[in-house]
Amino acid sequence: MAIAMKNNEIRNYYVIHPLDDEPEEKLNPDTLGPMAMTRSVRLSLTALRVYLIVMVLLALYRVLTMAGAFA
Repeated sequence: MAIAMKNNEIRNYYVIHPLDDEPEEKLNPDTLGPMAMTRSVRLSLTALRVYLIVMVLLALYRVLTMAGAFA
């Protein structure tokens, strides 16, 4: 229990553990639309996707080189 004082007024705040609290209503993903993205977010995600694809290709090339596929 935490006690806060403001203008000679005592307020009690009770801390409730999430497992002891009532469950909250969850959002239904079927009712949600597509997420709006700014141009910079779209560019960043595209750059990340390209980077990951290039890294996978480089790793695959390295494995094939070590296996002797390009002798």
